[in-house]
Amino acid sequence: MNAWVLRAVGLGALTVVLETLLGFGMMTWPTAGAYMRILCLIVLVGAVIAWGVLDGRADRRANPDPEQGGDLTMRWLKAALAGGVGAGLVAWILDFIPKFDLGHQGLLFNVTSGAAWIVLLIFIPGMLGVAIGRFLVGREGKKSAPAAPSAPAPANA
Repeated sequence: MNAWVLRAVGLGALTVVLETLLGFGMMTWPTAGAYMRILCLIVLVGAVIAWGVLDGRADRRANPDPEQGGDLTMRWLKAALAGGVGAGLVAWILDFIPKFDLGHQGLLFNVTSGAAWIVLLIFIPGMLGVAIGRFLVGREGKKSAPAAPSAPAPANA
């Protein structure tokens, strides 16, 4: 399975699960909606950043030269687009099931505006995580690299 497909399916599914839990939570505790939305946002962004850090660390370890690293930008962009549109379609379908309150948005909204928001929530934190992961491995490499021996000081004669 392609790496971007795995990310798209995993993060799209996480988005739908969080949206479903948010819908059930809003029906049960409508006054706590703001807190639940923030919590779902933190969970999604945290998962994306963590996965991005893992990608960045693995890429930097495989390619220590920054100029030779893998193209993680396209991997995360494809994953974000597929995950966003897929999550929008699945949420639209689930909204037809009784007792599922996912906002009653139309198909056009879910695959355009709603998907664009999910794309941003996957792509930007994912790339931030990649940058952090690469930075951390580069920093570990600098610490473990032996220091260059210093030349002896010339004698003053």
